[in-house]
Amino acid sequence: MTETSAIVAAARRLREAAAAGTACAPVRDLIGADDIAAAYAVQRENVRHALAAGRRRMGTKVALSAKAVQQQMGVNQPTYGCLFADGCLAEGVEVPWAALSQPRLETEVALVLERPLAHLRNTVADALAAVAYAVPAFEIVGSRIAGWDTKVADFVADNSAASHIVLGTRPRRLADFDMLRCRMETRCEGKVVSSGTGAACAGNPLAALLWLADTLAAAGQPLQPGDLVMTGSLGPMAAIVPGAHFGAEIEGLGKLETSFSLS
Repeated sequence: MTETSAIVAAARRLREAAAAGTACAPVRDLIGADDIAAAYAVQRENVRHALAAGRRRMGTKVALSAKAVQQQMGVNQPTYGCLFADGCLAEGVEVPWAALSQPRLETEVALVLERPLAHLRNTVADALAAVAYAVPAFEIVGSRIAGWDTKVADFVADNSAASHIVLGTRPRRLADFDMLRCRMETRCEGKVVSSGTGAACAGNPLAALLWLADTLAAAGQPLQPGDLVMTGSLGPMAAIVPGAHFGAEIEGLGKLETSFSLS
């Protein structure tokens, strides 16, 4: 099998699993376990299919922003995945369980841009000037690969486990909260299931944004005004079951709640 046909086959395996609502085998048998370039080629192939089918790209997620998780996956930098508009929900809207695939929940700082970040090496000043506002957000990550049996190439090829997001609806300017030192606590049915601080995300959520901006600019796809960026989890992922209700608070940024349907 040629490299191109392996990428096409891997993309098809993931795409068909997503369409059927079932999990599939890892794709590392086709592209290797640590070939990140091939994995991004698979990701781009499925993004292209999604856009051709009428889905709308609305932004990008940063994944593996914590150093400990990078070491676990055998990489030395984060990864990214494409976010689609049909997977974006407002706080108060019930998340449909049937649309999810082996879901887990993360609490994050979401940033919306009002200026492009098109330099090959963007600065902190560039990033601060580019952000219109921040909101607290839940990312519902999902794996199309059975049992989350993923090496880094499987993870990246599977769009870095992008699935759905829930956004808070009270935006804050960056000057209104301390993105580095803010404390986060997430509860499920009143029990704390995750906690952390802004520093847990790449040392600073703004550093995650800068990494993404530089990476996408180098790939010829710079971040644009209106893009939403999910910067990465502020604490450990939480398990989700049908019917669950979650509430979270990011100090200074605000509170957020969401519920999942029973089926």
